[in-house]
Amino acid sequence: MSMHHKVIVIGSGPAGDTAALYTGRAGLKPIVFAGFGAGGPPGGQLMLTTEIENFPGFPEGGIAGPVLMQRMRQQATEMGAVFHDVDVDKVDFSKRPFKVWVGDDEYTAETVIVATGARSRLLGIEGEEKLISRGLHTCATCDGAFYKKKKVIVIGGGDTAMEEASFLTRFADVNLVHRREEFRASKSMLERVRKNPKVTWSLNWQPLKYLLRDNGTVKGIQAKNSKSGKVEDIEADGVFMAIGHIPNTDLFQGQLKTDENGYLVTGHKAGGPQGYPNTYTSVEGVFACGDVQDHTYRQAITAAGSGCMAAIDAERWLAERE
Repeated sequence: MSMHHKVIVIGSGPAGDTAALYTGRAGLKPIVFAGFGAGGPPGGQLMLTTEIENFPGFPEGGIAGPVLMQRMRQQATEMGAVFHDVDVDKVDFSKRPFKVWVGDDEYTAETVIVATGARSRLLGIEGEEKLISRGLHTCATCDGAFYKKKKVIVIGGGDTAMEEASFLTRFADVNLVHRREEFRASKSMLERVRKNPKVTWSLNWQPLKYLLRDNGTVKGIQAKNSKSGKVEDIEADGVFMAIGHIPNTDLFQGQLKTDENGYLVTGHKAGGPQGYPNTYTSVEGVFACGDVQDHTYRQAITAAGSGCMAAIDAERWLAERE
């Protein structure tokens, strides 16, 4: 197999798989390093999601995350994309062709599409990741509807927690658990949640561990009060973690421009109106899509859409130079 390619896609998930589908259909024969390390399993965060009810095209109760990702990958493969379930260890975007290393193997590419995603920030409690979608959730938009007329816990004190809590009150009663009395959330966001009668507050409580049912699903948390030192169980039907996300951009430090939170900055293509949407990064020929550059929406459908954009941007960029 040739080690030089027109397009290399780093990362999978809805963004990477869609980028592979479109570049494959364009005859560019992309190679995809799907990864299974720090960024999660091949397929991204949806591999940890049991049911997706808001992805268009699945009206009969939605579709399981792993099944959706398997179908997307199969479709991209049929269009000519080649997948490898390995992590990229190093990149060099300082000159073309760009260089990508997997272990000791060096690959070169005319263009690179970055789709390494982001991971939810967790508490660091042992076994926590195995509880995702088993009563522990990281996305209210994705999973809130499962808790109609029930009680849930939201953990966090920033704007993300306020947004999640506010959204969840459409379905459930919310107990907002925060380790302090002070909040990082904006004043307007905080006031809106404080006025919501469906939200109760548990302040100065630091979660210690998750409470589990006999079937291994989460039924609340055990927490310690930072003022009294008292340890109590706080029960609920489900728990939503809302302490932020970590973009998987360590690989690109010093290579691509990031914002203050580490997300890749896109929109560098000149010639369009202010705010012209595109997937160009700070290096011409390198494009980014999905949660690695999106700290606002973080949905499967928006990731897939930006994967399509990255593929079209890459295809047109190559065509202009040929």
